[in-house]
Amino acid sequence: MTNTLTINADQGTQTIDPHIYGHFAEHLGRCIYEGFWVGEDSDIPNTRGIRNDVVEALKRLNIPNLRWPGGCFGDEYHWKDGVGPREGRASIVNTHWGSVTENNHFGTHEFFDLCELLGAAPYICGNVGSGTVQEMSEWVEYCTHTGPSPMADWRARNGRKEPWELPFFGVGNESWGCGGNMRPEYYADEYRRYQTYVRHYGGNKIFKIACGANSADYEWTEVLMRRAGGHMDGLSLHFYTIPGVWKKKGSATQFDQAEYFATLQNALKMEEFIQRHGGIMDRYDPKKRVALIVDEWGTWFDVEPGTNPGFLYQQNTLRDALVAGLTLNIFNAHCDRVRMANIAQTVNVLQAMILTDGAKMILTPTYHVFEMWKVHQGATMLPLHLWSEDYAHEDKQIPAWSASASKDGAGRIHLTVCHTNPSQSATLSTQLRGVKAASVSGRIMTADALNTHNTFDNAEALAPRELNEGEARLEGERLTLTLPPASVAVFTLETGA
Repeated sequence: MTNTLTINADQGTQTIDPHIYGHFAEHLGRCIYEGFWVGEDSDIPNTRGIRNDVVEALKRLNIPNLRWPGGCFGDEYHWKDGVGPREGRASIVNTHWGSVTENNHFGTHEFFDLCELLGAAPYICGNVGSGTVQEMSEWVEYCTHTGPSPMADWRARNGRKEPWELPFFGVGNESWGCGGNMRPEYYADEYRRYQTYVRHYGGNKIFKIACGANSADYEWTEVLMRRAGGHMDGLSLHFYTIPGVWKKKGSATQFDQAEYFATLQNALKMEEFIQRHGGIMDRYDPKKRVALIVDEWGTWFDVEPGTNPGFLYQQNTLRDALVAGLTLNIFNAHCDRVRMANIAQTVNVLQAMILTDGAKMILTPTYHVFEMWKVHQGATMLPLHLWSEDYAHEDKQIPAWSASASKDGAGRIHLTVCHTNPSQSATLSTQLRGVKAASVSGRIMTADALNTHNTFDNAEALAPRELNEGEARLEGERLTLTLPPASVAVFTLETGA
């Protein structure tokens, strides 16, 4: 049985929006405090309180945008408590995540500073659940008004005379759940009202994102598009991958092949969700003006033993790398509708890029996938046809292969591939249509054990390596790839175009 892939290099028309590769930083556990923010007096090297090692590592991913401050936290966050002299800021109890008390030292100014250090576009999620229309309106004015105005003048007194650019604004978060337990009809009306006062000040144009559905709640999408579609630029979708059930999700590192298979099988449901939610959107928006924004996605396991259950700290293995690669390949394939996404979350929470322990920092396998896949950002998506054998476990099966291809501005073709079968290596025979490649290079990430992960004692247990001899053979229009079990890979084809 032969696995075959045809890349139609002469047929690409859609651009893979860089914002598909976005990230999420909520006030949750150690994501903000210790993950990003250590304070100016910390012994950990920092720039204006933001730790340098984390910023430098994340810059290598070309992070396009960063979503903040939540998440569920966002619908309890009152932004005015987080501006002005830090010693005078009011504290807040984070009732969603561990009931810890936060001192609000990381607020609006610090968030924009972080985005500037990262080179990332700010994406603020506003408070609909417990906030007011006026509060949200004044936050936008504070950030973007050129002045003079009450909020712009206050911003200047707090140390920032010039307005910031705020390209993305979410009007509420998970309004069907932690953001207010609203019905879709009620939220649609609230969205219409709140977004009215999210103003475009000066030259700042805000892309307004409505709270969308939880996983397979297609009624929510139907109601929102019918009642409020004309007032939004984007509609969100949240979906988390778990191998078990919510009350017992399973361990991040101690799992068998059945749990491995279930995790990948569930991750692949993203394809169905995008197709079905996108189909509903197509009925109301056939020209695809409204983007589908998957601004929370990733794996969710039980927390690491001995850690605060409200901090959602989990390790990150080869299994997570495959989930990330499979999901990003799906997003690329649907880039006509999916134009932004945010993995949850960036540091120390859920499927993180980075884990920290005091002054120590390690990169996760998921970080490496984002670094490998970044070649697709802003490139032209190339249509492809993949015929894959199945990876079967007991009486169930999923495709053994997943692939995504794009062409960058220099004419290089980039191919990202996931091989899901954990038991055997396999070969993928690839035909290049419409282009002649002169050379191929690439990197692969795999390990002998599915639960291989990086630790503070062994930070390089799992990282990409260069190709071994025979893993990629280019002969005319035919590229033959041989990948190890349970692996992810990126290949670059130089075409001379």
